[in-house]
Parts: sequence; C-alpha cells; structure tokens
Amino acid sequence: MNRENNPLRDQRIEILDTTLRDGAQAEDISFSVHDKITAALLLADFGVDIIEGGWPGSNPRDADFFEAMKGRDLPHGAQLAAFGATRRRDKAPEDDPSLAALLAAQTPLVTLFGKSWTLHVSDALGVEPEENLSMISDSVAYMAASGRRVIYDAEHFYDGFFEDGEYALATLQAAFDAGADTLVLADTNGGRLPEEVEAATRVVLDRLPRARVGIHTHNDSGLAIANSLAALRSGARHLQGTFNGYGERSGNANLASLMAILSLKYGARLSAEDNLSRLQEVSHALDELANQTPDKRAPFVGDAAFAHKGGVHVSAVVKNPRTYEHVEPQRVGNRRRFLVSDLSGRSNLLAKLSEAGISIAREEAGPLLDEVKTLERAGYAFEGADASFYLLARRLRGAEDPFTVIAFNNWTSGDAHGRWQAEATIQLQVDGRVIHTASLGEGPVGALDNALRKALVNFFPQIGDVTLADYKVRVLEGSSSGTASVVRVLVEMEHPRAGQWNTVGASANVLEASLKALSDGYGYFLTALS
Repeated sequence: MNRENNPLRDQRIEILDTTLRDGAQAEDISFSVHDKITAALLLADFGVDIIEGGWPGSNPRDADFFEAMKGRDLPHGAQLAAFGATRRRDKAPEDDPSLAALLAAQTPLVTLFGKSWTLHVSDALGVEPEENLSMISDSVAYMAASGRRVIYDAEHFYDGFFEDGEYALATLQAAFDAGADTLVLADTNGGRLPEEVEAATRVVLDRLPRARVGIHTHNDSGLAIANSLAALRSGARHLQGTFNGYGERSGNANLASLMAILSLKYGARLSAEDNLSRLQEVSHALDELANQTPDKRAPFVGDAAFAHKGGVHVSAVVKNPRTYEHVEPQRVGNRRRFLVSDLSGRSNLLAKLSEAGISIAREEAGPLLDEVKTLERAGYAFEGADASFYLLARRLRGAEDPFTVIAFNNWTSGDAHGRWQAEATIQLQVDGRVIHTASLGEGPVGALDNALRKALVNFFPQIGDVTLADYKVRVLEGSSSGTASVVRVLVEMEHPRAGQWNTVGASANVLEASLKALSDGYGYFLTALS
C-alpha cells in the first residue's frame, strides 16, 4: 500500500482498552477485583495506552477496583480511566453521585458518555434537546476543572448523525467547547456501514478541525473492525475496543485483530508495536481471566490461524510460507501448524513428522497416509490429536509401544440409597511381564484411568505426575437407532514440566475408545516426553 492510499502510515494511534468495562458487559463474563487488577497490569505491560477500568458509579466492585489501584503506577506510562455518564437532568454537576464517584476514583483520565441521538434524548432521557446539551457541557467542564483529561464518548453518534446531523454535531461542539480532550464517535448499536462511518467522521473533522477524534464500534453487523478502520482512515487517531471482542450483545471491535492490522498492514505507530510477538499470549491470558475458551479460529491469535490442512496448501507452505500466510505467525506470537486428516497429502505427513523430530523419506509416507485415511474413516480425527499421530507413525516404522493392554473390564454398581460406584480391572504387559490391577472411580472412565495408572506406575513411576486435563466424547453417525454409532474420545493430558498433549480413540464402545485414547496419552509421555 503506497503512502497516498495509506493515510495511517507512521500515524500515532492511541489505544483505549475497555475490556474491563464494556467487555465485562458481555454475557457469561464477570471479572473479580483481583481479575481486573491482573488484567490491567497485563494490558499496561503489553503497551495499551489507556485502560478503562469500569464504572465506579454503577457498582461496588468497580469502585473497589479503583480504590485498590490508587497510588499504583502502571507499566510503560499506561493510564487508568474511570467511566461515567453526564450529570442527571435534575442535578448540578457538584451534586451528581455519578460524577462524584468519578472524582473519588482519582484516575488521571475520565471517559464521560452522553447522548447524540435525538431519539435517546427524547425517549431515554426524557429531556429537551437544549437541556441535553447543557448536561454534556456542564459535566465535561466540571470534570475538566478538576484537572483530569476528559474523553467524551458520543453514544449512538452515527445513528444520531444520520437522523439529525446538526444536533449530533452540536453535542460534540458542546463537549469540545467545555474542555473535552478527545471526542469519541460511537456506533453503539453496531448497525452502521463502513462508508457511512467514513463519511460522518470526515464531516466531524471538517467541522471541528482542532479536535482529537476517536472511534468506538460494536459488532452487531460483524463490521466493528471495518468501521473502526474506516474512521481511522478518515482521520480519527484514538481507538477504543476490547481484547478478543468481548462486549454487550455481539461484542466490540477486537483490539487483538485491530492492533495487528494497524501495525503490520498499515504501518501505524502503536505503543505496543514492539510487543506484538506477545499478542497471542495476552489474548489467551485474558480469556483465562474471563473464564472463556480461546477462539481457535480467531484471526492472528487463534490456534488455527496458521494451521494448514489441505495437501496442496501444505506442499506450497513448506516451499514458501507466503503462498498461504499473510503474515509470519511469530510476529503475533503464534506458530505454524500442519494438520493431519483424510484430506492430507504426503506433504502434510512429512511436515507433521518433522515437527515431532521424525524424518522419513517421501516414499515411506505412503503407508502412513493410507493408515491415517483408514482410521479417520473409522472415526478417528488426528488433526486435534498430535500425540496419537506420533505414536501411529512410530508403530508403522516398527517401533514397539512401551506397554500393551491385554484385557480390561468395567462395571458400575449402586444401592437403594442412590450411591453409585464404578470399578475397573485391567491387564497389561510390559517387556514380557504381565500385571493385573483393579481400581475404583467416580465413573467408569475414571475407574478405567485409575486402573491403568495403577498398573503402569509399577513399571514407570514417572507417570505419577501426569494428570488427565480434559475428556471429550462425540457420537458419530451410525444406525437410525444409534446403537451402532461410533464414539470418538479426545483426551488431553498434562505434566508440570512436559506441558500438554492430546490423543484420540474411536470405537462403537465408549469405554474401548476411552482406553485407546488414555493408553496413547500415557504411551506418548513415555516415548516422547519423559
């Protein structure tokens, strides 16, 4: 992109992260005070300019967070902002409890939101248009007089602009004249189009050429990132969003994607530009704090973002990654992955084996490829079970497994009081020696795992630190009655030093499928990790 077509090159974009305020309004997301402190320090260390910590006037938890953060310096000069509304219709600024809570938070910045859309002025606030302008002006002036930098969030600006443009602009003028440092234009309902955002933003900058303008978008039409970029290309230089796109309804603009796009695609200047190699780390850490499973298909940071499955793709990427990758994975802290499935070609297998440190000639890959396709037809799925694929490759090359399961049994018993107990027995062989053990468990799979571990630890005491981290069952297609359905079991195991690994088993019997996956899990640890 040449400079004439790229107005963002070398332009400094200020980032305000509202994960802890707007992001916390998402369904199924709730941050404790400790979570908020951890997240704020993480975001600041990454290089976010402003962290909007919450709305202290709306709930005690946010007030407690700001109290805990008083006197605490954030890394790299990041600043904390408290969020609140303009004064109430019947209150002077000095008597308004929401504004008092903002002052009590003692943050160097405050973000104040007010109404830009006449629909909200009349129907939500129930005030005359001139009174709303006074509410904006009075509130901004009061907060600015306290010595704080005021960022004014013009809620529903774009909807208001396209219904009554002069009034929407008048609300911005009132905030600017009262001392607002930054005017943020919000697509609060997430329904505007990029061309509308671009046109309206240009009008604002023409009308208020001395104002710093920002953008805040929601993703209800799937356009939050596109609309944010449209505003920035039009001259906005302040960007608001949330990591991983958390937010009300369909969420907010995803800063993980936007920061990568701005830095790597547009050449814009960000405080975090030297830390982009930590992007996936930060994204996943925030998912952990929010108790969310990372989106494996998320651009840039998802585990599948640089995963290649089709044989043609893999063959090309091995020769030159640019053939199917738009950026180098390591630039955003991610990694290239090659998937193995019934769609694989020999290039997939060779690349995958190379990742595991196994080198074979291309002609040797044929039998392995045939076996993978046969097993996937029978219900296996190796693309999410690297450890099972590694063991399959070893077996086909003549390597022996560290142990062999000879037989197993499993049953569950109960009594009239509703007390249930599962028991499993297992017989296995190691180096010609046979052992037979039994164990109890809370369920049949737990009992089976306990029996297997009990037997193995006699020969391999190092598995004592291996734990079962996750267990998933999926019923695949079968007869109409379901009795002949194939069951696929995916197991994730972990070790304090060796990390995590995944295995798969498939059978018409869920316990047999489970045993296959569990056996591969321990077998992989013993052959590749211990």
